[in-house]
Amino acid sequence: MAPKEASKGKAGAAKGKSGDKKKANAAAKGALKGVNSHKVKKVRLTTSFHRPKTLQLSRTPKYPRKAIQNDTGLNPASVLLYPLNTESAMKKIEEHNTLVFICNVKSNKPQIKAAIKEMYDVDCVKVNTLIRPDGTKKAYAKLTPDVDALDIAATKLSIV
Repeated sequence: MAPKEASKGKAGAAKGKSGDKKKANAAAKGALKGVNSHKVKKVRLTTSFHRPKTLQLSRTPKYPRKAIQNDTGLNPASVLLYPLNTESAMKKIEEHNTLVFICNVKSNKPQIKAAIKEMYDVDCVKVNTLIRPDGTKKAYAKLTPDVDALDIAATKLSIV
């Protein structure tokens, strides 16, 4: 009689395990319904993880951090410092129809061209610049053929 009970016990235990297995399978199927049914493991190809970009709002300060803002533009008077009247500059004026100026180091060619147009009412064909060894910027402004550089130098610049 003892062996039968033992065999009954094993059968009962096996039946209990299969019941647990069925419950586990049912729970797994229940979890796979809806959004969770098609989850795929993401394959990571790099060793580093970068956090996703999030919303970055623009700053809205309560007060200005600087009392006075920097001056952004150069006015024509501060772009052209003074005309140059050396021998080589005079030769450029006479032979090549070119005016020579010492300019602000921070000014660029379009600013120099606009300053000459505004201050002396003459058009430039092109402007060449160089930084001299003493740290100042020299600008050669080639004028249009209809304007005489010698005439401008004599009347408006008064260097001849």
